[in-house]
Formats: sequence, structure tokens, C-alpha cells
Amino acid sequence: MHMEKTLAILCLILCVNLHAQEKPATTRANEVIAIFNDVLRQVDVNYVDTLNYEVMTETAIGAMLRKLDPYTVYYPKKNDKELRMMTTGKYGGIGSIIQQRDGKTYAVNPYEGKPAQKAGIMAGDIILSVDGKSTKGLNVSDVSNNLRGEPGTTVVLEIEREGVEKPFMVSIVREDIHLEPVSYSTVIRADSLPEPVGYIAFGEFTEGSANAFTNALDELYYNQGARRLIIDLRGNGGGIVDEALQIVSLFVDRDTKIVETRGKNSRSNFVYKTRNNPRYKDMPLVLLVDKNSASASEIVSGSLHDLGRATLIGQKTFGKGLVQNVRPVAYGGHVKVTTSKYYLPSDSCIQGVGIQPDIEMNDSAKVDVSYSLFINHYFFDYATRYHRQHDSIAAPEVFELTDEEIDAFCDYLDERGFTYETETSKFFADMLKMAKHEDLDSATIAQLEALKPMLQPDYRTAIKRNEREVKELLGSEIVLRYYYQRGQAAYNIRFDKEVHRALRELR
Repeated sequence: MHMEKTLAILCLILCVNLHAQEKPATTRANEVIAIFNDVLRQVDVNYVDTLNYEVMTETAIGAMLRKLDPYTVYYPKKNDKELRMMTTGKYGGIGSIIQQRDGKTYAVNPYEGKPAQKAGIMAGDIILSVDGKSTKGLNVSDVSNNLRGEPGTTVVLEIEREGVEKPFMVSIVREDIHLEPVSYSTVIRADSLPEPVGYIAFGEFTEGSANAFTNALDELYYNQGARRLIIDLRGNGGGIVDEALQIVSLFVDRDTKIVETRGKNSRSNFVYKTRNNPRYKDMPLVLLVDKNSASASEIVSGSLHDLGRATLIGQKTFGKGLVQNVRPVAYGGHVKVTTSKYYLPSDSCIQGVGIQPDIEMNDSAKVDVSYSLFINHYFFDYATRYHRQHDSIAAPEVFELTDEEIDAFCDYLDERGFTYETETSKFFADMLKMAKHEDLDSATIAQLEALKPMLQPDYRTAIKRNEREVKELLGSEIVLRYYYQRGQAAYNIRFDKEVHRALRELR
């Protein structure tokens, strides 16, 4: 491990030196590079086995960069696709999220209108092979890499589907996949609202995302009558700062300071100001944030909050206030390196601190039967069966599971042999085991044993007690099968506590 760290430091310094034409290397840099060269030469000449220089270099650089921060990363030429997807939101592939469990690879979320969905891939399908190569033993990253490729090329999947007797082949033509930054937008109307409220779920700050946001807002305002706005940045991990600047510019005066970057080098110091006159200067705003709202999301939410333009609802944000630039290095590679930190109009640094919402809402999930059903994929698997058995369902805005359908779900759980064990029962079992180990008297042990049946919950009773939540979670998974991501968003918003709190704030 010590040698790996030393190699990492020296290797990175060497790489930086080779491409640092802007500034001559210092005497100290020349000294350590000489040490690195000598160590590498000695190892090359004397080591018992043949060296793999590519693996050694990537390991060395990666080991050192991890000591700096999680965002300074080396991308060799072979990882250009990953880098392009990160900065543009585009990649050549089939357009489906995949997941692994029990040694199998599942298609869990084919995107509507993308190649996988158009070719007939369904959520719940098991991918047995990709272009004849079995997925068994491969991790998610390996399978994803096999699914990706140049747009226009064909990939052949072997699919296993519940209700279909034998596996079958599906040919899919890859496309340049662009993940839509506005995942969902709508207008919410209610008698309790003085004016229609627009809602925009904004997923990422990639190239062109600000234009997509603006188009969605214009549609809500001019064609659907929205006069107040909820911007949902929950789960938005950030991206390009200029896209964030364009969005903030819609709501505050021109030439207003939004964020400042400060770094070691003067060229890393910059003040970002709005460039255009605001189109929605007086529109009331509420922003939804959570612990996964980061970087550009924190610039938008933090600046609008500091400038008195928005109320924030949700959980404290992630606290990623570091700026990265992508720089070319030798042989077609790139390094994404942290160069500065973000400071908001209030002069507070985002890094490590995050943004505290005005109205904080608890995000702690209950460890109940719903949680157990979710993490063990029973909602997902039953939705797959439900989709096979039902040709259609009602629109997501009105769809709701009946009591009879929940009973059918319970019958399915019986069939699967589902058992529900609470944290209390687990703790009690450990306590009873310890009591026996400590040789407590038999009367005490008997009393504890008598409590055991009382702590073993009946899952049907637990489902009945948590019926509303079970219906919502199972319904959401079922709606996804028929109406894809936008339909699921339309369904989920009906039960979203933070959206409802935002509506109360906008009254």
C-alpha cells in the first residue's frame, strides 16, 4: 500500500509535468520526477513479472487523486464516452436503467421513446446476454459498457420475461441518448389556490438544459396560465454553472451577482452575474431541495434564497461547492481537476456546508412493512406480473389500487413466501439468545419466550395498518409500467408531501 501511494504521487506529478507548458517545473518537481523515473526503471528491469504500464499508471493516478477530493478524476482515452455523457448528458446506448440482484441483470426503467422501449423491452425483463456474451458474473458497469456503443449500431439482447416460456432475442439500434433535463412539468389548479401553480422537475444541468427549462416555463406561463412556480431540484446533482446562471437570470435583475469562484490561481477567480433582463422577475417561487441537491443546484437555490427571491423547502443540501475544469493530458486522456470553490451572494461557501431550507421536512423513512417490501423488490416484481395480467389502467392522475387488488398482492406475497420481521423482533431474538448465554434462571427465560409470539407481526395486518403507503408505492411502480417516467411523476405528485407544503406556501 505504501508503494502504491508513492507511485501514485510520483506518477501524477510526472503527468502534470509533461503537460504543464504554462508554468516551468520547480526544482522540487524535477527532483521527485527524477525519483519516479528511477524507481520505475529499477522495477522495470528487476521485477519478477512483466509490468502492465497502463494498469500501473491508472492505479497510481487514481490512488493519489482520491486523496484530494472525490471530484478530481483522471479519464484515460478509453473513458471518453463516460466523460462526454457527464458533460453533455448524451451517450450512445439503448436508453434503459439496469439493476442487478440475485445474480441477474434486470431492465428496471426503459425510457419512453428510447431504443429499448421502442424495441419492446419492458421493466422486469431479465437480460441474459448482450451480443452473445452472458451477463452472468458481470457487474452493472460491465453490462452497461456492453450495451453502449456508437449510435446507429445494433446490439442483440437475450431476454427472459415472466409469463413467456422461453428466452427470446431482441435487436436494438443504439441511439445518441439525451436525458431530458426537465423530467416533468405541469400546472396545478385547486380552489384553494389563488392562481394556477406551475411545477417543473429539473434533473440535471447539462448542455442546453437552461433552454429546456425556459421552454417549459414559457409553456406553463403563456399556454397554461401558471402564475406561481415550484422548481423541484431534489436529486439534482448539478452540472454546468453557466446553465444555472441562465436559470437564475430569469428571476432576478440583470447584472446581479449570483456566485463567485475563488481558487489558488487568479484565473480561477471569477464573479458570475446575470446577463439578461428577467422575464419572470415577480413570479413567486418555491424550490424543493434535498440531501442529493448539489453543485449547480445549490447555486440556483442558494442564490435565489440569498437574494430573497425564493422559499426553500425540503432537507439540507449536499454541500458540493467545488469547481472542476477538464484539462487534456497525454495520449488522449483528460483530468477533471478541482480549481476553486463557490461562494454565494451572502459570501457563504457552499462546500461542506450546503444550503439550509427555510422549511425543513423530515426525510427519515419508517422501517415498516412498506420499507421491507420495497427493499426486497416485491413492489417491483408484482408490478411486472400486474402489467402482464392487465392490458391498461386508468390515467396516472386518477389511478388508484382497490382494496381487492391489495388483497391480490397479499396472495402474491403468500405465494412468494414473504415473511415480515421487524427490527424489534430481531433485537428481541438477540436479547433472548444473550439471556440464554448468560444462564438466566429458567423462569425468566420462560417469560421472555412467552413474549416472542407477540413480537412476530402478521404482514397482512401490517399492510392494513400502512395501507395508504403500500397503495402509493405499489401504484407508482405499476404506473411506471404503462406511462413511463412522466406518468409516474404525474402519479407521485398527488402524494408528495413537500409539493403539498409548497402549495400551502404559495397561497
